[in-house]
Amino acid sequence: MTEPPGAETARRPPAVLVVDDEADLRELLALTLVRLGLDVDTADSLAQARELLARKRYALALTDMRLPDGVGLDLVRDLAASNGPPVAVITAFGSAENAVAALKAGAFDYLTKPVDLEQLRLLVRSALRQPPENADQRSGPTATGAMARLIGDSAAMRQLRSMIARLAHSMAPVAIFGESGCGKELVARAIHELSARGAAPFVAVNCGAIPEALMEAEFFGYKKGAFTGADRDRDGFFQAAAGGTLFLDEVAELPLPMQVKLLRAIQERRVRKVGATVEEPVDVRILSATHQDLAKLVAGGRFRQDLYYRLNVIELRVPSLRSRADDIVPIARAILQRLAARNDVGPVTLSPAAEAALKNYHFPGNVRELENVLERALALAGSGTLEPIDLMLPVGEVDLLLEPEAPAAAAQASSAGYVLIDGVPSDLVAYLDRTEADAIRAALAKTRNNRTAAAQLLGITFRQLRYRMQRLGLK
Repeated sequence: MTEPPGAETARRPPAVLVVDDEADLRELLALTLVRLGLDVDTADSLAQARELLARKRYALALTDMRLPDGVGLDLVRDLAASNGPPVAVITAFGSAENAVAALKAGAFDYLTKPVDLEQLRLLVRSALRQPPENADQRSGPTATGAMARLIGDSAAMRQLRSMIARLAHSMAPVAIFGESGCGKELVARAIHELSARGAAPFVAVNCGAIPEALMEAEFFGYKKGAFTGADRDRDGFFQAAAGGTLFLDEVAELPLPMQVKLLRAIQERRVRKVGATVEEPVDVRILSATHQDLAKLVAGGRFRQDLYYRLNVIELRVPSLRSRADDIVPIARAILQRLAARNDVGPVTLSPAAEAALKNYHFPGNVRELENVLERALALAGSGTLEPIDLMLPVGEVDLLLEPEAPAAAAQASSAGYVLIDGVPSDLVAYLDRTEADAIRAALAKTRNNRTAAAQLLGITFRQLRYRMQRLGLK
């Protein structure tokens, strides 16, 4: 029976190139990889490695940092420039600077000497799961997941999506910086989903929300009997993220003692459960995020410099919403569409005046604040077309964009004790009181006069609602 073209190629195992001038280590690595069912070639110099790469396609290259005729970084740069296979480097124990330099140059990952064979197996499995370079990385109708929610055609957003696509093909730790509410976790999820780890867990941890006394047990797990109440073995965040990504949000909030333990776990890629006597290997990629300036915290002694260098191998900055005002309306439309579908209401649109109001507001809370504004407006308006008054944006933070000389608005203003002059209220206090009273009435009507629920809907406390109702004379 004649085999179809390409059948032999399809059955051929992935090829790995091992580059090292130490014959014993080269043989050990090759033997381990062969036992994984891989086709292995070896080279003892940079020149021989380049010769083999010119003749054969490899799924992965593994190189020592020090070679007789150059350094492993030269091979990393060669393969990165030519869109070659992923390459991992082997560094001397304690050479953290070399590992960081390799990752920044484009290395997929690194190992330290003496090479831990279990770590080698984990690295190889991770590298060989790499998705094709031309996988869909756009945001738009054809994108899915987190990437589809990174909306906007501004230069800043195009650059951000491009960086996410590049970083997805690496194991390098990424430090994501940006203001609160700008979408740092969404960026981390996009990196994870586009990577070879996309089918594995994504575990997000808010470092500022864990009591210090529980941190070690939460991160690394614990053994039965390790402390009072430990009635069974339990995995921590590292084990829960096995094969996937561990996202450390607000990493600047970690106390210094925990920073030391986290550094060791990242460097050694092993963790010890509380109450355990041995360490266990972990295969996770670390992404972190903060709205604080880590460099300043390092200078002030509040964040360890060695951990900073480990986490900040690659820096990614997420732009604020006000720095890309042209993206606000497309984002708002997408949010409204999602909210309308979730709440099972009819189509909701923004009037031109409402769109202009959003574009002129500076959004200190970024996308999270925009979503809150729209969710509140939708809850009060129900459906239809949202106007500036429905948005309830803080006055003074945005121009009052009212339809000039609108008869209904003028009549309403007159009955409330103010008049509109070219669309601007003559008595701002009366205008604000009327707007606030209308919003409270609408919230109470929607919640059937449940003041606790109405307060939640308006984004204020029950006491604040009670005070405002008393001040406005609302029953």
